[in-house]
Amino acid sequence: MKTFFEAYIWSLRSKLYRMAYLWLKNRDEAEDAVQEALEKAWYQREMLQKMDNPTGWMVRVVKNQSLQKLRDKQRWVVIESEESLPEIAVDEVDEVSPAVRMVFRFLKELPEKQQEVFQLREVEGLTYEEIAEYMEISMEQVKVNMFRARKKLQSFLTNQRK
Repeated sequence: MKTFFEAYIWSLRSKLYRMAYLWLKNRDEAEDAVQEALEKAWYQREMLQKMDNPTGWMVRVVKNQSLQKLRDKQRWVVIESEESLPEIAVDEVDEVSPAVRMVFRFLKELPEKQQEVFQLREVEGLTYEEIAEYMEISMEQVKVNMFRARKKLQSFLTNQRK
């Protein structure tokens, strides 16, 4: 029989990885962030089992780990000019379908908060409550950002057909 950690927390690995990759845009760093978050979860497994929303806690830990990696990276990177900034291409992901490429193009056009809410809700399947807790915003703000992202998606898809 599986433990709570194996059945519930460990099963979140791929979802957590996709979120970390969204923020870090680097596979190795995303894997490291998830591994570090899982290690923290292991040490807190008894507390996690008693939580109402362990998924929200895990997502927050992965976000914090990702942000820390970005901060650490910025301490060491010196940008000499705008031309030296690397551009992250969708092509980095192996064998991406045209539909997925279109979604990536759409997501790039959204403001950061809408990107995050859309990703967490539509791709990762988190509830509005989990998103609000994770992003530390009100439920109303989650709904407003989701509504705006969906309206922009509708407009984006309409323009793609023309």
